Amino acid sequence: MHLQELKQKSPADLLAYAEELEVENASTLRKQDMMFAILKQLANNDVAIYGSGVLEVLSDGFGFLRAPESNYLPGPDDIYVSPSQVRRFGLRTGDTVEGEIRAPKDGERYFALLKVETINFEEPNAVRHRINFDNLTPLYPESKLTLELPFDPDKKDNTPRVIDLVSPMGKGQRGLIVAPPRTGKTMMLQSIAHAISENHPEVYLIVLLIDERPEEVTDMQRSVRGEVISSTFDEPAARHVQVTEMVIEKAKRLVEHKRDVVILLDSITRLARAYNTVVPSSGKVLTGGVDANALQRPKRF
Repeated sequence: MHLQELKQKSPADLLAYAEELEVENASTLRKQDMMFAILKQLANNDVAIYGSGVLEVLSDGFGFLRAPESNYLPGPDDIYVSPSQVRRFGLRTGDTVEGEIRAPKDGERYFALLKVETINFEEPNAVRHRINFDNLTPLYPESKLTLELPFDPDKKDNTPRVIDLVSPMGKGQRGLIVAPPRTGKTMMLQSIAHAISENHPEVYLIVLLIDERPEEVTDMQRSVRGEVISSTFDEPAARHVQVTEMVIEKAKRLVEHKRDVVILLDSITRLARAYNTVVPSSGKVLTGGVDANALQRPKRF
């Protein structure tokens, strides 16, 4: 049984499955707690359970596999990774780890990783030969990201073709959309995401939505073939920063494994605002009330 199978079930299907396994008070539980109870019941029935997630290593040396479905928020279905496993495989924050997990014993709160099957979609041994992201050489783009799609009379969206003509993009390039509010920047990002997933299936696509409305997030998740990570406007600034750091760390780990990664961020203005709230005051204030240190990390992103 894979943890992902449970996460893809609707709440009604999950409740029916919990009742089938005779989980106590299943109807009163939240979805994540219900999944936790189901997995515990399956483990008691000696069913092998597999799980995956993106690793966040804490200051004490151990880590947790956070779920992309919950936007890397700490939750009851997180998987504990011991310090010995972190050291043995040279794991770092942002690594995507998959493996066999076991149910929590008495006094434990989380599932624990028993055996590592894959790291960043490759064999665990491949991790030993990776070069740290900071030691890689930055180069000018050499291969083009073609956005133009085959002609379709039903679709009237020519945005990807115009981008190809006016400002072609390459792999390893930064791009910025500068436009007034309500001019269709988000729709433009959607068009770019569709074009990349259609023309470049080898690219790992991540759409990061910071400080957006929840309905915009749902729309993006339903229309884009890729990983959509969000921190909506009702979340605190510290949460925006945490999600952003996890996404950039994950992208770095995939690049170390020679994968092409594209991150579409909406919007960098709101991300800079979040950093401005979180960063300790340096005493230097730029125009618009922005702290001098606040722009350093969005620029690094």
